[in-house]
Amino acid sequence: MTLTSTQPPTQAAAEAVRRAPRRLARRLWALTEIRWAAVATALFAAGGVTQLAGAPAPIWWTLYLACYVTGGWEPALAGLRALRERTLDVDLLMIVAAIGAAAIGQVFDGALLIVIFATSGALEAFATARTADSVRALLDLAPERATRLDTAGAENVVEVAELRVGDLIRIRPGERVSADAVVVDGASDVDQASITGEALPAAKIVGDEVFAGTLNGTGALTARVHREAGESVIARIVAMVEEASATKARTQLFIEKVEQRYSIGVVAATLLLFTVPLLFGADLQSTLLRAMTFMIVASPCAVVLATMPPLLSAIALAGRHGVLVKSAVVMEQLADTTRVAFDKTGTLTTGALHVVDVHPAPGIDQEELLALAAAVETRSEHPVGAAIVAAARDRGLTLPAAEDFRSTPGRAVAATITGRRIEVGKPALIEDAPDVTHAVTHLRPVVDAAQAVGRTAVVVFDGGAVAGVVVLVDQIRPAAPRPSPGSPR
Repeated sequence: MTLTSTQPPTQAAAEAVRRAPRRLARRLWALTEIRWAAVATALFAAGGVTQLAGAPAPIWWTLYLACYVTGGWEPALAGLRALRERTLDVDLLMIVAAIGAAAIGQVFDGALLIVIFATSGALEAFATARTADSVRALLDLAPERATRLDTAGAENVVEVAELRVGDLIRIRPGERVSADAVVVDGASDVDQASITGEALPAAKIVGDEVFAGTLNGTGALTARVHREAGESVIARIVAMVEEASATKARTQLFIEKVEQRYSIGVVAATLLLFTVPLLFGADLQSTLLRAMTFMIVASPCAVVLATMPPLLSAIALAGRHGVLVKSAVVMEQLADTTRVAFDKTGTLTTGALHVVDVHPAPGIDQEELLALAAAVETRSEHPVGAAIVAAARDRGLTLPAAEDFRSTPGRAVAATITGRRIEVGKPALIEDAPDVTHAVTHLRPVVDAAQAVGRTAVVVFDGGAVAGVVVLVDQIRPAAPRPSPGSPR
């Protein structure tokens, strides 16, 4: 393997931190809504400064009117399109209210209304872009190319989109699986955390299913594609996220339902306030001032703006803390939640195993059993092996040299240590031990008790005979609150 970076990890991390704000700025500026909202806000601020500084009225009026144009052209266009469809959109009503404010000399108030509305649209666009980025990140888990085998067994690198149901693919050690497929040859441990969230790799043998985007372990696999790229599990997850993200909260749906009738009522009332007094001889200027004041005050813009920004802000805040909220509906219903179901692994736990119990067979002590198991596992890349080695080193144990290491994915690892063949594997291997009666009597209850409370148990064999059981557990995160005494676990 060739490394293209020569920076030390700390320097590379620091450089990544320095570049993060620039990447975020470029991402934000790429959104049209944010660009126009930023320009409108800048013009509004410039107009306010010049007005406070006592500059001539034409200067700050020009700045405010420029704010009208930059922040209001998109809502105005959307409102006119809605009007062509014989619906009165709140966007158009907001523009009319802002123009009315300028007509009665309150150009500052109208520009402020424009800025608030433009900022709301920018926030919504940003939240939508974040969701799209999350979807793209899911799709990036799956590789773009796959190694396909032809009828003669020759390898061909092809685009994943070209794979068809029935094609054979080869998955080398350390590669990501390119398609949902069924293993037809080989055995390996596959990290499925991206799909299932489980910290431990899943053993895969002939007949087992592997999923696109998951990471193959140390074994080579040959698998037959049984779903096309668009129908893979990860593609369906992406589709579900996109569908859920398009949903609207009940409050928003209610406001959208009533805003049409309310907007018509506001326009009708404004026209009446303007025309009726004129029919009775009222002054034009005072009548216009009264009608425009009513329209500005009665405009439902504040109600509309009070709906999405809080929800979007809450969704964005949750995302920064690692919680993906799939829709505004879910966020709104969170207030009524009475029970919460957690995916334990990686959420309430760290996802890293550590040894909690060592149960040796008669004639061997705990330290010897742990040292033998750790000596074998020093050659393994499995998380269970790493946890056993770490436990032995934490206790200061000296690990003997391991020779003739063998790994059988999904079953066991074995090595020769000081002339003894030591094997560390899954509990099912107890049934194959020559001293099966003794093992079942003394150690099977240990395994059953550990698995009953969600712990992981591995069995150590010495020359085929059961030497003991090592029990591991996923650690609870220090920041995870403990459940109350009366709550179900």
